[in-house]
Amino acid sequence: MSHVEIHRSHRVGWLRAAVLGANDGIVSTASLIIGVAAANTSHESIILAGVAGLVAGAMSMAAGEYISVSSQSDTEQADLALEQKSLDTDLEFETQELADIYQNRGVEQALARQVAEQLMAHDALDAHARDEIGISANGGAQPVQVALSSAVTFTVGAALPLLVAWMVPTGYLITLVALCSLVFLAMLGAIAAKAGGASLVIGAIRVVFWGGLAMALTAGVGKMFGVVA
Repeated sequence: MSHVEIHRSHRVGWLRAAVLGANDGIVSTASLIIGVAAANTSHESIILAGVAGLVAGAMSMAAGEYISVSSQSDTEQADLALEQKSLDTDLEFETQELADIYQNRGVEQALARQVAEQLMAHDALDAHARDEIGISANGGAQPVQVALSSAVTFTVGAALPLLVAWMVPTGYLITLVALCSLVFLAMLGAIAAKAGGASLVIGAIRVVFWGGLAMALTAGVGKMFGVVA
């Protein structure tokens, strides 16, 4: 019987972006709605604030992720260009450098040299990018894709508390938005934990705690300014 291991590390990139976007959408929009509602404003103003928060948050997430991933991509490309220059000017040094890396990992000296030579004959830049720099020469980051993904997941997350706020009467708005948002966060945390192979309970508790804290703080600020007004 063959032994099959199911690894989940390859999911880290997209999972982080999706969870971060949805979590921010729920927490920031729910907190904004609760904070505005605690200041004793009209239902129309609460919904308007929620919609504005959704649009602004989605654009902020998209811009932030685009800039971040673009900067990462620029750095990787600069490193690859530098490595390619080294390969073009001193191939022997680069071959020995790669062999030394394998030897330090426990490979016998002669075998390490042989492996380095064979990998570099196949694709020298990819071998050095992977084992020396720690990146992939062929799998660069995609800023536009990450930006769109973050904007979409944020919008979906933000739409949930906003929909609750739109449907319920003003008198029950804070309570129901808070409770529903905590349920949404618990589900999100559990789904993320399931996809990552972690504990569902810990994953849910983690996002519920920080989401609940954010909503409580904004409710307190809204209440304070509502009283002052």
